[in-house]
Amino acid sequence: MHPLLNTTLLTILLTSTLLTQGCASSNKGNHTGSSAIMNNLVIAEPLAVNFKSEIAIARLSEVINKAQISEEQKAQLFYERGVKYDSVGLRSLAWFDFSHALQLKPDLIDAYNFQGIHFTQRQEFAQAYEKFDSALDLAPQHEFAYLNRGIALYYGSRPELASLDFKAFHKNKQDDPYRLLWLYLTEYEVDPIAAKYSLKQRAELVDDNIWAKQVIYLYLGEISQGEFVKSLTKDIRSNKELTERLCEAYFYLGKYNQTLGYRGSAANFFKLALGTNVYEFVEHRYAKLELDLMRTQKVDNTQP
Repeated sequence: MHPLLNTTLLTILLTSTLLTQGCASSNKGNHTGSSAIMNNLVIAEPLAVNFKSEIAIARLSEVINKAQISEEQKAQLFYERGVKYDSVGLRSLAWFDFSHALQLKPDLIDAYNFQGIHFTQRQEFAQAYEKFDSALDLAPQHEFAYLNRGIALYYGSRPELASLDFKAFHKNKQDDPYRLLWLYLTEYEVDPIAAKYSLKQRAELVDDNIWAKQVIYLYLGEISQGEFVKSLTKDIRSNKELTERLCEAYFYLGKYNQTLGYRGSAANFFKLALGTNVYEFVEHRYAKLELDLMRTQKVDNTQP
């Protein structure tokens, strides 16, 4: 599991990020000053492991080890325990359970999907494509396999192919801002101007009352980062809701700063997304991969 980021570390990260953005503010007309962002930035307590998940893991383990059940039933239990392990950040244990499940039941579609996700996080993209292809061969309408294969293709530097999967995923629910955002991020790699135009057109189907519409406004340049940050606590009723929203917000702020060339700010926002411990969210999963890729690029850029 990723270690919890304490308040002091979060403060250091934020200060570094805001200083970087402060320098950028003098050069970019659509940025607010760092002091305005500092006054409104929000930190939530990282999510603790849900005790219900711990109990569920224990009960599933007991049934797997002691109950007289069929191989198909055991495969399902391995899969369910793998999902629980994954939800609390125990990726290696989850991987072993998904592997056991597929050994017992080779047509367990969702296990292929999860293995593909894990291969993507480990930057083993060829294996990831193979797992998602297996899931889609068994269930051609498995929409989240399209999402996850699209993400693998995106991080595997194949944006044209990724956009095809994201378009298929977006088509099933065109008013979903998150589906639209992943499609935009991929199309931006191919043609930034056309991607922004398409984002504006498609965004008309997204309800203005959905918080994630603010991410779209940010990417379109219709609001500043400071204004975006001010929206983070709107309609929030619990620390859990706030933490989940910040996980998403920090990830997309990281991607936004990447497009502007502000690598330091981007890295800090990805770290803040990781610090929420919202392991189940796509944004948390790939914040770590973003950081790994940034480190790799930094090493490559220093080579003669």
